[in-house]
Amino acid sequence: QVRLVQSGGGLVQAGGSLRLSCAVSGGYIGNYHIKWFRQAPGKEREFVGAHSSIGGYYYGYGDFQGRFDISRDTAKNTEYLQMDILKPEDSAIYYCGADAGPIPKIRDSGTVEYWGQGTQVIVSA
Repeated sequence: QVRLVQSGGGLVQAGGSLRLSCAVSGGYIGNYHIKWFRQAPGKEREFVGAHSSIGGYYYGYGDFQGRFDISRDTAKNTEYLQMDILKPEDSAIYYCGADAGPIPKIRDSGTVEYWGQGTQVIVSA
């Protein structure tokens, strides 16, 4: 059984940084696309970024690229989401997910097979 356990998150001032972790157990991380989503209160779930199983990186259509960076430590079977220059509008619950779906659906949450428990990020002005 594949399991994703998230850590990191918390409260940070605008302009600060946080790093979220998504540790995978029960399977090799390299076999999956690892995706990051976020959901703010009253808003739809939003694609943040992904690292595909074949090494491609994808980011959401907002201003993520340049502020957010995805990386992987295969020895630790863990994916990371480094978030810099955080803004109050980045406040949300962040989720990681894993699947082995088709690359054209890399930004889709509907293909995610395994979800992390979510971690809250609060950015104060």
